[in-house]
Amino acid sequence: MKNHSLVIIAVSAIISLSGCNLLGKNKKGSALPNDGQLHGVAPAKGWILPKPPGMVYIPPGTFHMGPSDEDINFAYTARNKQVSISGFWMDATEITNNEYRQFTNWVTDSIAAKQMGFIKQGTDGNEYIDWKKAQAIKWNDKATLEKIDAMIFTPDNRIFNKKEIDPSKIVYHSETFDYKEAAKRENAGVQRSKFIVKKDIMAYPDSLCWVRDFAYSYNEPMAKKYYSHPAFGNYPVVGVTWKQATAFCEWRTHYLNSFLDSKKRATESDFRLPTEAQWEYAARGGRSQSPYPWGGPYLRNKKGCLLANFKPGRGNYPEDGGFYTVRADAYWPNDFGLYNMAGNVAEWTSSLYYEGGYSFQHDMNPDIRWNAKDTDVPRMKRKVIRGGSWKDVGYFLQTSTRNYEYQDTSKSYIGFRCVIDLPPAMKKRGN
Repeated sequence: MKNHSLVIIAVSAIISLSGCNLLGKNKKGSALPNDGQLHGVAPAKGWILPKPPGMVYIPPGTFHMGPSDEDINFAYTARNKQVSISGFWMDATEITNNEYRQFTNWVTDSIAAKQMGFIKQGTDGNEYIDWKKAQAIKWNDKATLEKIDAMIFTPDNRIFNKKEIDPSKIVYHSETFDYKEAAKRENAGVQRSKFIVKKDIMAYPDSLCWVRDFAYSYNEPMAKKYYSHPAFGNYPVVGVTWKQATAFCEWRTHYLNSFLDSKKRATESDFRLPTEAQWEYAARGGRSQSPYPWGGPYLRNKKGCLLANFKPGRGNYPEDGGFYTVRADAYWPNDFGLYNMAGNVAEWTSSLYYEGGYSFQHDMNPDIRWNAKDTDVPRMKRKVIRGGSWKDVGYFLQTSTRNYEYQDTSKSYIGFRCVIDLPPAMKKRGN
């Protein structure tokens, strides 16, 4: 399936070829006077600072990244280091099943629309999905099922011959630009096409992880209903690989910018996974030397109530109020307004897991990335996960604890949340 949204990426500048006015426009949108004076030209018009729904602003700041207490493992994989982080917006909760379902539904509709011929020609000569027709698809109609037969389970894979969508056919087509590789000095002058990465990624979560993750354990009900039943709609999505999480971020970016384009407004930054440093800074909530998002050093409040969803004691799973996961907005948020930065589900970050990474990363927005290919060795496919989960002991809930999982692996205890680089609300100069 191909994504018919037109995405134009440029390293240095984006130039609109339709209705060019080389003299530009002034602040009120009228043509600039040709008087030989400096007036300035805005890159776009109609810019309105949006507050992304469900996100909170994390202000810039400096903190000590690494253990706030003794490194009990003596592994030296997280040496304490002072770093500075620029401001960004972050989802207040982990991405929920309902939110992720909007993504899988969009991909499903787009594939079905293409197979049914619901395509229209754009003014730029490109083909686009006719979403008015796509949203009116009658999924239970016999004629519709015949046209989208390629998306349906084959007869030998049906139960009681029921025609259902085959999740393996719901594939998101991803196209991204590798800025890190393009920025290398040795790549100066290399054709732009060399840095465009195209791949197809399965969109649906892997529900079988609930069974696969725990040997000799009965978890089939969660495999059957966790993603599909409305009771779990506001619970964090799990069973998504790192690749799927990044594909969701890419789709979310296109979804927003397509709307802004339709309103002739300036497009915004990309949604993405947080870096490891951003995640830890946000999790601390301004408490630089505290081991947990709520401070510390205890996992219970003064009334004896547990403050997160994890594995208390020697395995009293329901003591904290949840046997498996809980709602994404459960428990009290930290001082930045972020929920479940400890426990519930561990969270993917964009960072490569490298044991000695803290020793050479920059102290300004530190990050270490590697766009691992399928042919790379497993070691290069390790991505940092943070926060601990419903099945972890208290140590993994600490804001400084590092762990990893392979980028093409899905787990019943790993989810994610997005960040986006938007400026905070600002007053005009002179006000």
